[in-house]
Amino acid sequence: MKKLMFKIFLFSFPIFLIGCKSTNHCDELYFLMKEQEDSWNYGSIDDFMNIYWKNDSLIFIGKSGINYGWDKTIKNYKNSYKTKEQMGTLKFKNIICNPINDSTHIVTGKWSLKRNDSIGNLSGFYSLLWIKKQTGWKITYDHTS
Repeated sequence: MKKLMFKIFLFSFPIFLIGCKSTNHCDELYFLMKEQEDSWNYGSIDDFMNIYWKNDSLIFIGKSGINYGWDKTIKNYKNSYKTKEQMGTLKFKNIICNPINDSTHIVTGKWSLKRNDSIGNLSGFYSLLWIKKQTGWKITYDHTS
């Protein structure tokens, strides 16, 4: 009986590992965030928003509360940062990337915005839910403080 149980274990354990394996796409997401950072620093909110899911179900949580939709999110960014001077220089520091499965990852980190002394610097933290869509990796949920 013990030999039979051992053979079942040896046969099923690799199948279990294959079923639980997920691919880590963190480097790919970090690259996209670097592109997003560059877009911001160039002064293009439109390009910055390209990695967000362009859908009414996008969720963005920030200091003003919960906002729904890509259109609302880009409108808020453009209202808050009307000039390149107000946008300053953005820097992301990714701290944790958690693959949930092959098509879903959570990235948590710190952001900082360096601006002229008269405007003041800003910083905070973020948690981003990335989901692989037909159009590529997209942020579908952003909680930024």
